[in-house]
Parts: sequence; C-alpha cells; structure tokens
Amino acid sequence: MESLPVPSVQAMVAATGGADVPPRYLRPAEAVTGIVDGEGEAQIPIIDYRRLLLELDPRGEESARLHSACQEWGFFQLVNHSVPADVVEGMKANIQQFFQLPAETKKRFAQERGQLEGYGQLFVVSEDQKLDWADMLFLYAQPPERRKTRFWPDQPATFRSTLDRYSGALKDVSDSLLATMAKNLGLKRETIAEKCTRGMQSFRMNYYPPCAQAEKVIGLSPHSDANLLTLVLQVNHVQGLQIKRNGSWLPVKPVPGAFIVNIGDMLEMLTNGRYRSIEHRVVVDPEEERLSVAAFHSPNTRATEGARGGCRRGRRRGVWDGGAWEAEGALLGDEAGGGKSFLERMKLPSRSSS
Repeated sequence: MESLPVPSVQAMVAATGGADVPPRYLRPAEAVTGIVDGEGEAQIPIIDYRRLLLELDPRGEESARLHSACQEWGFFQLVNHSVPADVVEGMKANIQQFFQLPAETKKRFAQERGQLEGYGQLFVVSEDQKLDWADMLFLYAQPPERRKTRFWPDQPATFRSTLDRYSGALKDVSDSLLATMAKNLGLKRETIAEKCTRGMQSFRMNYYPPCAQAEKVIGLSPHSDANLLTLVLQVNHVQGLQIKRNGSWLPVKPVPGAFIVNIGDMLEMLTNGRYRSIEHRVVVDPEEERLSVAAFHSPNTRATEGARGGCRRGRRRGVWDGGAWEAEGALLGDEAGGGKSFLERMKLPSRSSS
C-alpha cells in the first residue's frame, strides 16, 4: 500500500494565510459538524494505571472500571502511567520542533513511492479524493529491525533518541494493559500477550493547522483504528478529538498528563465483539494549530488466528474471519476506507437458516 503525494497543508497556510481553502479539502456541512454533544466531555472513563498494576486495587475496582470502559466506551484516559515525565515532555518538544522546521528540511523525510513511512499524508489513493486538513509523520518503531531510519528525522538533534525511549515505554504500557484485559475477559494473560511478543508498533505524529473555514474541513476523517490498542498523547493545549457515541460526536477533553487509549478493530475481533472499537475524528480550530501523536500497537506477523484463538462465550460462533491481518493492511493503525470498513471485510459470511 502506498499514499500519493499531496501538498503540505502547513506550507499552504503559511503561504496564503489560510483564507482560501482548495476544493479538495471542502466537505459537506453535515460531514464536518454532525451532532455534537458538548455536555459529555467529563464522561470519558479515567483509569488509574498505578492502582491497576501495582496491587493497590485489592478488590479489583480499577480492573472492573477498565473492563467496563472497554465494553461500554472503547475509549478511556490513562492517568498515573509509568512513562517518565521527561520522556513525555521530550517527545512533545521534539514533535513541536520538527513541525516548526523549514518546509525544505521536512521534505528530506518525505514519503517515497510505494512507502507509507515518512512525512506527508496517509491513504491518499486517487487524485480526486477529499483530503484531511493535516500533515503527518508516520514511522514504524517496533520491532527495531522494522525501522527505516532514513525517515526518522535527525532534526531536532534529540528526535531519534527520544522516540526510541518513548517507543519502549509505551510498548510496556500497551502490553500491560492488554494482559490485564485478557484477565478481565477470563483468559490466560498470555492469550493476547503471545500475539504481542515482538509485536508491531507505529507512530503517527499529527499537525492540524488552523483554518479560517474550520466548519468546512476535517482534520482526520471518521474511522476506527484497525490495530489492537492505540495510545494518543496530546502535544499542545488545542482540543479536537471527538468520538462517536449514541449517534453524536462527543468531544474528548484530555486530562493533563494522561494518554487517551482506544480499542482497535483487531481487539474487537480477538474478543469476538465483547470489546468494541469506536469511530472517532478530529476537527480543526479556526485560530490555533493542534498537535498530537498516536502510537498504534498490533500483533506480531505470526498472529493470524483472529477470534478463532480468542474469546467466545459458550457455543457462540465466531463473528470474524481470522485471516492474515497484515495482508489486509491492518498493521498500520487506521483504515483507508474510513468508518469500520476493515471489520466489515473481515466478517464471516452469515449462516443461512437452512
């Protein structure tokens, strides 16, 4: 899979002031606004990682909250995690500094034909496709031999070393969460953990420029992530992430220092629908830029059994085809088709009544 080259939105805004929006970025009003529930920000579940894993939860209350969040929401915010503050702040600073570099410098790390990694945009497959109002840097980080360091910026000078530390710390958090989820589902901890040994991890660093016509563009089109688990770090103070719940778009207000965690399509498959992946999108601000970084965690390339090796209740038939996930492009993080098209493709044919 590859992505066609498109102009940098950041450079376009810098050159024109952003007053005029090219037609490829304009969306119908209903696609951008929809129904927004502005009263629901505080409802996103908050999970305390320290209580969850450091035996400060003898009655299992935090574990039960995690289980409920995965079943009922598919999203939660993780506080008191184990990633050192200096690593988090260093990652934020390096991402901000990268996107502040001159356009010609950033182009040194641009995507190449046939590649998704690098600076540019993902899943642009045709010349007339509607585009998101964003630039991004996409990189593979785990396992280490999958890294293509020619796409890893050497400016700022600490970018590579900081991402290396951040990658390892987030992989540990993701693996711990998945092990706890397996336990909550009544499975052996290794049921999911063995699929994550030398599992895939990739990063998408996002820059959403301000737009004077913010009500006519979208920063990131509605989709669900195709991987197992995603951890998102808000880099600056500007909000924009929204999740779809009960037919409305619910704004997510990040808790300072927290990771926003969401269930991916693969985990929905692996749990046979007990945990649900949720559609989400990003809207842009009319006056300020927004930056974030998403870390996508996927199984290793041998994990092709899907729900057949996962979680079923009683004699319940599996819903998903556990075919080769990587062949479906699912190890990338989010899905080119939008919505939950990956899960639709992976559903088993329904049995006839006869």
